[in-house]
Amino acid sequence: MAGFEVVSSKSPEDLQSSIDVPRANKDDDCPVEEAPGLNVITELVIGYIYPGKPLANVAFKTYGYISMTQALSFLSDFKLGHYMKVPPKSMFIAQLVGTVLASSVYFATAWWLLTSVEHICDPSLLPEGSPWTCPGSDVFYSASIIWGVIGPLRMFAKLGIYPEMNWFFLIGFLAPVPIWYLSRKFPNQKWIQYVNMPIILGATQNMPPARAVHYLTWGAVGIFFNFYIYKRFKGWWARYNYVLSAALDAGVAFMGVLLYFTLQSYDISGPDWWGLMNDDHCPLATCPTAPGVVSEGCPVIR
Repeated sequence: MAGFEVVSSKSPEDLQSSIDVPRANKDDDCPVEEAPGLNVITELVIGYIYPGKPLANVAFKTYGYISMTQALSFLSDFKLGHYMKVPPKSMFIAQLVGTVLASSVYFATAWWLLTSVEHICDPSLLPEGSPWTCPGSDVFYSASIIWGVIGPLRMFAKLGIYPEMNWFFLIGFLAPVPIWYLSRKFPNQKWIQYVNMPIILGATQNMPPARAVHYLTWGAVGIFFNFYIYKRFKGWWARYNYVLSAALDAGVAFMGVLLYFTLQSYDISGPDWWGLMNDDHCPLATCPTAPGVVSEGCPVIR
């Protein structure tokens, strides 16, 4: 857990291992960064080395990917502090204290919730609208089964049923080439140089646990602030956009704590409305698509 996350412009789920890619134009000198996830690579490597060992897979993924993610989150906070003219020594002290405090609080809170919330992380037994479905933990567990218990050799290699998926490594590698060619072919079309295939393809790395509805809301907010506000109020955007992002992150965190102690601790999950449900808003979204597989509440595909 990266310390002092109040000043982070990204959530922990967004902070995959990142590479700063400076892209300057005549209007903006700020670097743009995207974080290509290395979690699949670590799972793939240890899955081949130790097939059938999910704990080894999870441990290797944690040390090889999560540690790097948190270090890059640490640097991201430092960069934001640099933009805000915060002295480096003060930033480091705040990060150090925040890391120790946050990790201690996170661990204690998780332990308390696991021992106090009945049926936590079991959606089939939880009441409708309950927030304790643990989507992130479910993805982590599913990854340990896919890459650890089954293993990539029996999933994506000659012994598996999805060997064609490996072609996407080549597709992802070659995807930027057409954009590069078009930018050279049509230099007057300035919008082409802003099409970044690693960002477009890498944006889906949070799915799951993120769902389509999350991407729609993220996209709407991003377009509003980085297109409309940027074009109409560039001075405000340059001065306050990062700060607003941090304020929204902090607001969500504080509101989450407030809602728990005022409502959720009394088994009040909130009003029954469309935005409360943490799913795809499609009852068949979790149903198997392979022929002949029987699952409760799902049609069988012949």
